[in-house]
Amino acid sequence: MKKYKFIDDLTSDVMFEAYGKSLKELFENSAHALFSVICEIKNVGEKKTVDIEVSGDSLEELMVNWLQDLIALVDTDELFLSRFEIAEINENNLKAKAYGEPISPEKAGVVVKGVTYYKLKLEKIKNNYKATISLDI
Repeated sequence: MKKYKFIDDLTSDVMFEAYGKSLKELFENSAHALFSVICEIKNVGEKKTVDIEVSGDSLEELMVNWLQDLIALVDTDELFLSRFEIAEINENNLKAKAYGEPISPEKAGVVVKGVTYYKLKLEKIKNNYKATISLDI
């Protein structure tokens, strides 16, 4: 099963679908897709670990808040992230660890300003999950 794919639908944004066999995997794969835009994720090491706790009033809001928090780590802590582990998740909260290294210009990709609600969708299809997410670049 693939982790995610990009959708050529927008010009000022990047849209992708992320997939997972569980909510944990869906949220981890969404973060991976996000950072594959922000940086050359395959070249980013795991020198730093960050603990993250996020909440939201729905799964969709939880997803947006999760990805927004990760974007904030790029801006505030100047980190590129390459691996994500969701420790706990339910409809309104998640606890996770993210692994990465300090930003380096040679590994930079596209600057992502934020996550939008445009066509945002999380759904369960049989035993799998799918999220459609749009990023403002």
